[in-house]
Amino acid sequence: MLRRGALVICCGIFAACTDEPATETAADAAPTPAAAPAEQAPSAAPPTLPRTAAPADAMVYIVSPTDGESITSPVRVVFGLQGAGVAPAGFEMPATGHHHVLVDTGLANMGLPIPADEQHIHFGGGQTEAVLELSPGTHTLQLVLGDHLHIPHDPPLMSEVVTVEVQP
Repeated sequence: MLRRGALVICCGIFAACTDEPATETAADAAPTPAAAPAEQAPSAAPPTLPRTAAPADAMVYIVSPTDGESITSPVRVVFGLQGAGVAPAGFEMPATGHHHVLVDTGLANMGLPIPADEQHIHFGGGQTEAVLELSPGTHTLQLVLGDHLHIPHDPPLMSEVVTVEVQP
C-alpha cells in the first residue's frame, strides 16, 4: 500500500512537468467555504505552500547567452548553479532543486509551484542546459531553481535577468 501511495504522489509530481493542463472533476474539487460578509472580510494574503530553505550562499545564473547578446534561434541556454545540487523533480534531497526558465515573464507567487507553460519552462529531469525556440525580437530569460514540488526556495534562487536580441 505504501508503494502504491508513493507511486501516486510521484505520478502527480511528474504530471506537473508536462505541457498538458490538469483536469479536475467534480469529485476532485474541494468544497468552497462560505464567504464572510464584505464588511468583515479581512484582507487575505495570497495562498502559499511550505517552501524549502535555500542552501546558504547558493546562487543560480545563466552561463550563456550573455546579457545584451545578439543571437539567432534556436537558442542554447546553459544553466549555472553554485552551492547547491541538481535533482529531478519529485526527489526530495537536501540542498538540491531543478531548473525553470522564465521567458519574458516573472513569478506572481513565490509560495506556489511554478506554472508550466510557454513562458515558464520546466526542466524536471535535472537538465543543466536547453535549446529554446524564440521568435525574432527582444526577449528576457531568467532561471529559477524549484524544489522537488516546483516551488521556489526560501529565499528564492533566481538568476539575474538576461536580455537577448534574437535576429531573424
